Amino acid sequence: MKMTHVARRMYDLVEPIGLVPYFADESDEALLALGLRNVWDAYFAGRAAPFGRSVPAEVVHAVFYNFAPGEVARHLPRVWELTTPEAALAARERGCVAGMRRILGDRADDPAIARAGDLLLKAATSAPVEGRPLFAALRAVPVPAEPVARLWHAATLLREHRGDGHTAALLTEGIGGTEAHVLHALSIDLPAEKFGRVWHLPAAQLQAVVDGMRTRGLIGPDSRLTPDGRAAKDRVEALTDRLAEPPYTALTPTELDHLIADLTPISAAFRTTFPM
Repeated sequence: MKMTHVARRMYDLVEPIGLVPYFADESDEALLALGLRNVWDAYFAGRAAPFGRSVPAEVVHAVFYNFAPGEVARHLPRVWELTTPEAALAARERGCVAGMRRILGDRADDPAIARAGDLLLKAATSAPVEGRPLFAALRAVPVPAEPVARLWHAATLLREHRGDGHTAALLTEGIGGTEAHVLHALSIDLPAEKFGRVWHLPAAQLQAVVDGMRTRGLIGPDSRLTPDGRAAKDRVEALTDRLAEPPYTALTPTELDHLIADLTPISAAFRTTFPM
C-alpha cells in the first residue's frame, strides 16, 4: 500500500476517535463543570490548553486557521480567568474517556484498545514537530497511562498533526480559513450558508467570501464549485495526505496491519455514533 493510501486509510480510522471531544457530551460537561460559560468556551479551553495561558488569541487564531476574525478572541484569554490550562486538559481527558467508555461498552477493556493505543502513540511520537505548532504543543502534554485515555491521546496527536499539515496545504493553495469551510461545503453539495461552521456568520460577511472565490474562478454563477474549484479541493486533500504520511513510516508493515485490524471495529463504534 502506498504511504499516501496509508495516510488516508489511517485518517478514516483515527478521525472518529479524534472527534470524541466535539461529539461526546461528556467532554463538554467536564469542561463546563470548571465554570466555563458555554460549549465554545469548552472548545477553546480544551483545544488551546496545550499552549498555556500566555499565548494570545491572535496566535491561537493563526494556528487554528479556520475561525472567522474575532471568534477566538471572544473566548481567549477570558477562559483562563475561569479555569487553568492544566485543569482544562485534565477535564477534557476525563470527559473524553467517559464518552469513549460509554460508546465502546465492554470493548473499552479489550486488549485491542491498549495495543492500538501503543502503536498509534509510536506513530505519533515519531513524527517531527517542525512546522506543526499545535502538534508540537500537544506533544509536550504528559501521555496518560490508562489504555482508553492513551488511545484517545494518541489519536488526538495524529489528528492535530494532520490538521497542521492541512493548514499548510490550504495556504499553499491560497485558500483562507473561512474559504476552507465554503470549499468543503460546496464539495459535498451543501450550500455554504447551511454548513455548520459558517452558517452563523453575518450574511454579508459570508457572501463576501463566496464572491471572492467566485472572482478567482473557484465558484460558478450557480454557486457551485467550478472544475477549478474541485481541482483545488482535490489538490488540498492530496497534499494533506502526503504531509500526514511521516508518523506511519515508523511502523513496520506487520505493525500497521495489526493496528488497522484493531482500530477497525473501534473506529466503527464511533463512526456509527457520531454524525460524520
